[in-house]
Amino acid sequence: MVTVAIPSGETLTLSHLVCDFNGTLAIDGKLLPLVAARLSDLAEDLQIHVVTADTFGEAQEELDGLPVSLMVLPSDRQTERKIDYLQSLDAATVVAIGNGNNDAAMLETAALGICVVQREGASVASVMVADIVCVSIVDALDLLLHPMRLVATLRN
Repeated sequence: MVTVAIPSGETLTLSHLVCDFNGTLAIDGKLLPLVAARLSDLAEDLQIHVVTADTFGEAQEELDGLPVSLMVLPSDRQTERKIDYLQSLDAATVVAIGNGNNDAAMLETAALGICVVQREGASVASVMVADIVCVSIVDALDLLLHPMRLVATLRN
């Protein structure tokens, strides 16, 4: 669990990390450098879930051996399926990271939504509803490994 007391009076109590795969943890189906180590470190405090349509069919192989639960979703109704998955975990305990149009509702529903804008870009919808926008997944994951950075970013 990661607990972050924001000076505005809000306290985030996070138990789950839910990530999109392509464009977020991976580019063109390949896990980005440094991500595996960060996920392993975070697994000490958070249950990690990867939800994806797995466009390139590489998610299982790329995540093999990492402490994550992989949920490959059918290609239709991605937005709704991601929301359903978050709600099954209790969205109030979830930090979600994504970049795509089908991630926007997930980012908005989670207790903390982080949009990453990397080489694949990010949808305007995801950028607009995220609580935080990062330029790399490593930066986003490091926010959770160093929660005082969240305090500095989210305080009023």
